Amino acid sequence: MSEALLYSFRRCPYAMRARLALRYSGVPVRIIEVSLKAKPAEMLALSPKGTVPVLSVAGEVIEESLAIMQWALAQHDPQDWLLQGDPAVLALVAENDQGFKYHLDRYKYAERYPELPMEHYRAEGEVFLRKLEALLAGRAYLLADHPSLADMALAPFVRQFAHVDRDWFASAPYPRLQHWLERFLQSPLFVAVMAKV
Repeated sequence: MSEALLYSFRRCPYAMRARLALRYSGVPVRIIEVSLKAKPAEMLALSPKGTVPVLSVAGEVIEESLAIMQWALAQHDPQDWLLQGDPAVLALVAENDQGFKYHLDRYKYAERYPELPMEHYRAEGEVFLRKLEALLAGRAYLLADHPSLADMALAPFVRQFAHVDRDWFASAPYPRLQHWLERFLQSPLFVAVMAKV
């Protein structure tokens, strides 16, 4: 296989989850850190929409983070992140990407959405946090006793939500979710993909 290239931005949660899956699956990939203010022409030629991540491998271009994760796991999934194809995995990711992300953006950038107070956007996002807290009852991960694609696809977004107001999150009534997030943040896999290129 020719060298895979990943156009990435270190702090972007979509790019984070793509890097997590690629590293986990052991796919050799060269990561090109993109400046969002000056996107490289080579990336725009591959993907005119101009958002990261973009994976270029063997003449194929994959422009969506979830599709990159699925491609990587199709190469090698040693710990069964796909949970044997359990539909609950992609259903939970869809709920994150289509619902929670909307509220997260408004909570994080509340000054851009002054029609409602920041606390309103946080409360909307908390509906999803409560669901995740409930999923963690009796097990260490969201859908199984080991990490799945759902954990890795959601964790960068929960991290972003937690970091808007760290004191609030630390005292919020989500002890299992706090522990789950902390374990993710301390994991060798996350630490490795967050190393500066």
